[in-house]
Amino acid sequence: MIGHDTWSPTRFARNGDVQLAYDRFGRGEGTPLLLLMGLAMSRFWWPDGLCRALADEGFDVVRFDQRDTGDSTRFGVSERRVSWAALFGGGSVPYTAEDVVDDAAAVLDAVGWGRAVALGHSQGGVVAQRFALRHPERTLGLVSCDAPPSDAAGIAALRHLRYGLIARQVTARHPRTREGDIASALAVARAMASPAYPVDEEAARARIERGLDCGPRDMRAMGRQLRATWHGPRLSEVRTPTLVVHGADDPLVRTTAARATARAIPGARLMVLDDVGHDLPPVVWPTLARQVRGLVPV
Repeated sequence: MIGHDTWSPTRFARNGDVQLAYDRFGRGEGTPLLLLMGLAMSRFWWPDGLCRALADEGFDVVRFDQRDTGDSTRFGVSERRVSWAALFGGGSVPYTAEDVVDDAAAVLDAVGWGRAVALGHSQGGVVAQRFALRHPERTLGLVSCDAPPSDAAGIAALRHLRYGLIARQVTARHPRTREGDIASALAVARAMASPAYPVDEEAARARIERGLDCGPRDMRAMGRQLRATWHGPRLSEVRTPTLVVHGADDPLVRTTAARATARAIPGARLMVLDDVGHDLPPVVWPTLARQVRGLVPV
């Protein structure tokens, strides 16, 4: 048991002019593991219980806010109004997908890690895949959860998505107030869970409120993150131990995405979680932690 299962004070890494907020779980002992959350989701969306399970398996856990998210550097004006144009519209993006990946490397530098396991969820899983491609010498292992394959771009990516959840969120209306922001985030948390394992609303609200002052829900930031262009290699070039995890009842990303990712990466293991949605509910924490430990033995 690691003990002292609390988060450190927030610190900041730098990648050029970009500041990246991060914190560390527990004593800072064990195998380095970097958590990358999904599209425009702050680091506070990682459940403490999952981080505790990973620490108990011997991991030194660090989470951070990617650029355009949370306490990290933001680009452009925030937009609370949900719209298709904000998410998928045109316009230039002031950074590339390579810049986003290099932010993760900058966090490793700030922590003092040479290498780490990259564990990403949803769009964070895409970034983790690309980290293994762009920085193979710094990747101990790759864990991609509920994520599309990074090879898929443009129309190719669309076949892996379910549009019902996206449409419901785009058409939902919440006041542009603090309570409206909380209600909007809770609606997302409910929608991502499965009927078998509905969201723990008390725990979800606590995470949401903790990170709410990092900034309002920001559709323009989501759009920029989605449109940041990747110019790097394909998944077939990944050479690090890889685990691909996906909820069988994911309402946002089809299991075809996980199967495509696992097929593309040599030697990757695929774990499909029965009755699980586009989230990581408590029932999966011990299993996931053990599987990640098995991926990178002590």
